[in-house]
Amino acid sequence: MIQFDSRNIFRYTSRLVFITLSWIFFAVNPLQGQVEATNWPDSIPWWKANNLRVIQTNLPAYEAATLDPDSLVADLIHFSANTLIINAGGIMAFYPTKLEYQYTNPYMKENMLGDVISKCHENGIRVIVRFDFSRAHKSVFEKHPDWFYLSSEGERITNEDLYTVSINAPYEQEQLFNIVEEVIDLYPIDGVFINMPGYQTRNPYIGKYYGIDQNPYDKKRFAEYSGGMVLPTVEDRNDPVFRKYEEFKTHTADDIIRRLNLLVKSKNEHIAICTYSENNVDIIRHESQTNTLPYWPYNATDNVNNTRHSFPDHIVSNASIQQISFQSRYNAIEPEEVTIRLYENIANGSGLDMSMMGDFRDYEDERNYGVFERIYAHHKKFEPYFGNYTSPAQVAVIAPGAWPSGESAQEYRGIQLMLKEAHIQYDIIEYRQIAHLENSLGKYKVIILPEIVRLDSASLEALQRIASKGTHLIATNRSLSDHPEALHDLFGAKISELNHDGAGFYLQPENKNLFTRFEKQQLLFWKFNLGLYDFGAADENYLPILTPGIPGPPEIIGGHEPTDFYAVGIKQHANSKAVLMPINLGKLYFLHGYEQHKNILLDIIDYVFPEVDDLIQTDSHERVEVILQNFALNLPENYGKEYTDGMILHLVNITGFSGNTYFNPLPVYGIGFNVKTDFQPTRIWSMVQEKDVTFSYQNGRVIFEVEKLGDFDGIVIER
Repeated sequence: MIQFDSRNIFRYTSRLVFITLSWIFFAVNPLQGQVEATNWPDSIPWWKANNLRVIQTNLPAYEAATLDPDSLVADLIHFSANTLIINAGGIMAFYPTKLEYQYTNPYMKENMLGDVISKCHENGIRVIVRFDFSRAHKSVFEKHPDWFYLSSEGERITNEDLYTVSINAPYEQEQLFNIVEEVIDLYPIDGVFINMPGYQTRNPYIGKYYGIDQNPYDKKRFAEYSGGMVLPTVEDRNDPVFRKYEEFKTHTADDIIRRLNLLVKSKNEHIAICTYSENNVDIIRHESQTNTLPYWPYNATDNVNNTRHSFPDHIVSNASIQQISFQSRYNAIEPEEVTIRLYENIANGSGLDMSMMGDFRDYEDERNYGVFERIYAHHKKFEPYFGNYTSPAQVAVIAPGAWPSGESAQEYRGIQLMLKEAHIQYDIIEYRQIAHLENSLGKYKVIILPEIVRLDSASLEALQRIASKGTHLIATNRSLSDHPEALHDLFGAKISELNHDGAGFYLQPENKNLFTRFEKQQLLFWKFNLGLYDFGAADENYLPILTPGIPGPPEIIGGHEPTDFYAVGIKQHANSKAVLMPINLGKLYFLHGYEQHKNILLDIIDYVFPEVDDLIQTDSHERVEVILQNFALNLPENYGKEYTDGMILHLVNITGFSGNTYFNPLPVYGIGFNVKTDFQPTRIWSMVQEKDVTFSYQNGRVIFEVEKLGDFDGIVIER
């Protein structure tokens, strides 16, 4: 056990002077030497504590008849939850509504929702009520079919007796607010969660695409917004009308949440607003799901890192969705995958969040219960050490969106995978936030743009200013291809052939001074896109592209000749370098995993930023996820303050991930770390092993060894 350390008492007691007597003071546990959690005062919005341990019960209609509030609350306590998300209204009311256009769940028990809220509050558990206004019952449709989605072929999007609603029609523009207001007036809720907000073009439950909503209300409002444009019927980014329509969608979706915010806060400013968008909300919800291949074991890291750094004034709650798919809701994902998701949430600065179908009792797949119990209890035990982080990373990756998909997502994830396996610390910034976060982005030494095809003018200008002040840029594949002038100014490049099939071509790492990882290789195979660019205005060209050889049996192959094109162009700016690689580098590594392609990026980073490894040096296995954070104890007296209490090195063991199956991770022994710090640590200890870690300190670096890593550990480096 960790020994009692009197230095902790002095350091933390000095911060208690200004705490009001209404707060419960933290205490130093003499058995573990750790700081314990404390209650937060009403003067700080409850969600700002960023200590959520959420469990969401997505109730099927029939479970309203059998749900027992006492057993539900007992289960929440057992699993160390401090926040419940539960159905209230929208698709159907789980409470006794008096509104004409709020359909009542036929299994509804009059006191169920009220009893759940009351009993949760008696046990210190917050309750966020769930609304889904994406659909309404056919009884509403029969009265007002003009309120509902209509495709260009006259089709409706339906699921049994539910019809998809049009966002600009009176159901969402009027009835939504009546329903939310009714629930707030009836119950002392702590938060409002809006599921599936925004525009609907497909039925996600059956995977069918229907197209842009052609409801008359949408047509009229778009014409008013656009100055008379006709609502498009085809999603085409090259169409200026469609680009205007995308702008319109953002405006109108944000407008609903803005008005919802005004309503909710007028009723009670302590009610949190939670949904998947970022404007006018308090908690940004995200989801880790498993419905695309190949599997992405860093999904929770991706979601939380992106959201937390793109929207630093918000907190993020990333839900681990238990179902395998919409068609297989009662089969949960593997416990090992849930373990990775939840620990990644913690390591990246979120709380815990889990969404399941129905109640805990008589659940069809209970394999993850032990994971929830263990990790939620771990978060509760060490709560002050989570959720109040600043990143020491000097590399940033620009994300192609909050929910990336398709080829851009593959490029983006492949670049992340390279950095993760090299243990390079990085932050993620969503591409639409570049202009808003220009000052923050300027602190990074390297910014990587994976397949970021287009930016608005403000973001382009911000990127150019950032580069001029000393931040190196690395861009891959079709990045900025929609902006020829910016390509030329930043990278000295001109597109000759944007989309070019690279199958059979080779890259030649002939410059061994730059490509130090290719001592024994002369040619690198290629596949997928291999853009052909004129780098005549660049200062340096590398990786000559060679033509495909003669296809056929071994006797006739060969003939690989220079194309006079290069896969790497570098332009030297006054204080930085800008590197363009117009190749599907990330996608190739994400799908095929040949380390030679990862080594291209690592050598380029070493070339522009030789100090990239200064922050962390380790001999850890590539599939041990290493996440370093500066931390301040997450206590009320630290709220809004910038000083730190040290660093925490989070280790998530992903060695059990095989690519398409999650197994138990292999234990890893004797992992060495050499970490750069701006302070001499007073103590280093392991959360999981619950004992001190021996270390040495010299010249601003701390050296220590983690004796054994199971599935996770948090190594606390105290200032």
